[in-house]
Amino acid sequence: MPRAGWVKPETGRRLSDLVSVGVLTRVFPPDLVDEVIAGVGRTELRHRSLPARVMAYFSIGMALYSEGSYEDVLAQLTDGLSWASGWRESYRPPSKSAIFQARARLGSAPLAALFQRVARPIGTVQMPGVWLAGRRLVAIDGTCLDVADTAANAAHFGRPGVSKGEQAAFPQARVLALAECGTHAVFAAEIGAYTQSETALTDPLLGRLEPGMLVLADRGFFSYALWRKAIGTGADLLWRIRTDKAGPKPTHVEDLPDGSWLAHLRRTTPAAARREEPMLVRVVDYSIDDGRENSTAYRLFTTLLDPAEVAAVDLAAAYTQRWEIELAFDELKTHQRGPRTVLRSKSPDLVLQEIWGHLCCHYAIRCLMAQAATRSGHDPDRVSFVAALRITRQTLAHPGAFPP
Repeated sequence: MPRAGWVKPETGRRLSDLVSVGVLTRVFPPDLVDEVIAGVGRTELRHRSLPARVMAYFSIGMALYSEGSYEDVLAQLTDGLSWASGWRESYRPPSKSAIFQARARLGSAPLAALFQRVARPIGTVQMPGVWLAGRRLVAIDGTCLDVADTAANAAHFGRPGVSKGEQAAFPQARVLALAECGTHAVFAAEIGAYTQSETALTDPLLGRLEPGMLVLADRGFFSYALWRKAIGTGADLLWRIRTDKAGPKPTHVEDLPDGSWLAHLRRTTPAAARREEPMLVRVVDYSIDDGRENSTAYRLFTTLLDPAEVAAVDLAAAYTQRWEIELAFDELKTHQRGPRTVLRSKSPDLVLQEIWGHLCCHYAIRCLMAQAATRSGHDPDRVSFVAALRITRQTLAHPGAFPP
């Protein structure tokens, strides 16, 4: 039964036939959105004023207008409908309650599946900063997002502690991601509770690694078991390693001419681990002369064993590219979401939907930036994310973005 007060348009076309989100549909075309929604079993069984495809785009649209109300976001999605003669006069905007109910019907699964279906590394052979020794530079790292302070969110996600035994004002969701360093494109992610560690969320992401990648990670990620699993994917690794007493103890095998050295890695406990085949790694020790009296010592482990293929100094320089994923998180959290903005969703499943919407939105913008950089012959890192975000917002209601 139609919603009370809803008037069917004379054209007979549904909102989902006309709604678009400008350049975002280049990355997430309507037919693919419908296919993904059907694949997770969320296709509506009856005619609705806010069908599943519209709400999938709405979830991405919320990421573009995180400070706008439900009605504001939907208005941005539907402003272009005035281009379709007669539709705007007969279309009555849904209420906030109707939009919320439609979000709940859709859930988070379609947005997660849509991101996983589409997101891939996008750097080309010509792009600077994308490759080292013929391998695609990618980084793994995590970040946290404040979510609405509700009992359900607090129970599901947990919240960080602060001084004197108190807890933070908002629960937090933890996001672990893989990003292409040269383009800042996040192409894989896992979302968990704040109480889950980054290393615990790493295992599911290992399936997105493949031969031809060089994976960068900070010193908090290393464990013998995780290193062994990661090299099993065929990807090469370049991870920073702790050098204190808690760090791994590589066994020296051979010095190399560029100052690095080969070593064996083997767990010493438990007893069963001592029977494992040792893992051969190349160790790069260095410090950066930053003018301070006591400079910081760095240690890297890598699976790139041949100094003739890539020198130790080049590996040390490449490790600085790990910070590119931090910049990608800043783009998403500071510019796209808005500084100090708390995610609006008040239930865990809708929090997940909102985060996947943000990831889809960021990926689409980064695809747009990579295309623009390729056409102009520039480094994608030199293209302004803020400008690309503004252009993407402007295309939402652009009449030319809507199919005839």
